[in-house]
Amino acid sequence: MRYIEWLILLVIGACGTGLANFIGYDVGFLDSLPGLVILVVISMLAVVCTKVIPLKLPIVAYCAIIGLISACPLSPIRSFVIASAAAINFTAPFTMVGAYAGLAIGDQLKQFVKQGPKILIVGLLVMTGTFLGSCIWDSLVLTLTGAI
Repeated sequence: MRYIEWLILLVIGACGTGLANFIGYDVGFLDSLPGLVILVVISMLAVVCTKVIPLKLPIVAYCAIIGLISACPLSPIRSFVIASAAAINFTAPFTMVGAYAGLAIGDQLKQFVKQGPKILIVGLLVMTGTFLGSCIWDSLVLTLTGAI
């Protein structure tokens, strides 16, 4: 994919995130705009890094590294990055992710139906196991720390 295509997709995603932040969390779009721009810039830098740096890391890894570097105490833009990102409620992008996942599975619906009830059973077991495992772990940690 070319850089301009990445930029267009990231801007569309940022607009959707800003809209979800406005509708769901009453944060004005202009209040979210600096944080959205920061996230798009970090993401674009990560895309460039995957093309330039010979180390084959996923884009998400480069996003995390660049984000950590830009928000670390040694960074001169630290306070701006943190303040801008704080205006975005990071559960807002989940709306966009859910929509993208629904669209992605939409064209593979026939193959999904061929799985039959097995896929539902496996999905329920995975979600239940994850939930129960998290509950057990949280209870253990909270008990050990004396919080409960």
